[in-house]
Amino acid sequence: MSKQPGSSTAAEPDQPELAPVEAAEQPEAAPVEAPQQPAAAADGRTPVAPGALVLALVVVGWLAAMLWSTRAAISSAAAGVTAISLSAYALPGVITAALVAGAAVALAVANRFERATVRFLAAVGTGLLVGLAAAVAINLTYADNATTNTIAGTTAAAAIIGGALAGARNAPVVGGLAAATLAAQLFVVLFSRARDPLSDLFGAGESQQSMLDAAKWVSRTESLLAGLVAGLVAFGYLTWARRRAARRDGAVGQPRWPAYLLAGAGPGLLLLLTEVIIRIGGRGLLDLAAALSEADEVAQTALGTSRVDNGIWVLFVGALTALIAFGRTLGPRPVLDDEEEPAG
Repeated sequence: MSKQPGSSTAAEPDQPELAPVEAAEQPEAAPVEAPQQPAAAADGRTPVAPGALVLALVVVGWLAAMLWSTRAAISSAAAGVTAISLSAYALPGVITAALVAGAAVALAVANRFERATVRFLAAVGTGLLVGLAAAVAINLTYADNATTNTIAGTTAAAAIIGGALAGARNAPVVGGLAAATLAAQLFVVLFSRARDPLSDLFGAGESQQSMLDAAKWVSRTESLLAGLVAGLVAFGYLTWARRRAARRDGAVGQPRWPAYLLAGAGPGLLLLLTEVIIRIGGRGLLDLAAALSEADEVAQTALGTSRVDNGIWVLFVGALTALIAFGRTLGPRPVLDDEEEPAG
């Protein structure tokens, strides 16, 4: 046979030399997508929220303290008008505590399950049990009237909604949201001691206008600081969850920025959700308190507007704080070896 340069026989020795080139190029594209996976266990299991049991116990204690303080305030007040006003004033704090309690307790139970459907059903059922327990405690310890029934019903509904939130697949985000909300609420209680000195600092005088202006600035300062606390706690919790999962399950990916955004904004979202629950379930109590006098009507309107503003401030400040804290942990983008080679 002739072995001319253009014949197929002459081209046969060149074919084995192309195979290693193609084999060398093949495995380089595989590891590119690996760092893009969200934080999860190395074996594919659903990530759990660390410290969920401790968080649940603390939040249940906080709910019990809110219910006890509300009962003490209503019992010490004069029957009728003052009790109704105090009930309407204390209702938002109780509802927020019930939301967080339902979410935290349901999260501690849902951590034991892997399947998403089972987790959601277990979380909703746990929230229902927490709500029923809180409603029974209110009916047994509070005075038997329409105000008590309104507080019990809205508290039970809030706990069930909180339990449904805990059924989400990303449990660390829910845990960070609950921890940040609890921290923000505790800060608000501690901040109450500084309201009078800050009112004087912001120019509160004897005129009603100066007092209103000073109260507005005090409220904005409280919301700003509460959002800052919420964002830092949410970031700290998610960072702790990631490191704990890395020690237990091996290599895990860094949670993406939406996880920190949602956890930081969560306390503000819960405050706005509290307002929705109050205006639907507790509408009768608010209307009854506003109908007592013109001054009470103005006060209830102002309080509702202030709560909405506070929720919006906490939402944005918490989200920005968590994102900024997360951004400071990011290092420079790694440069791959093939990016340094010429395009040719």
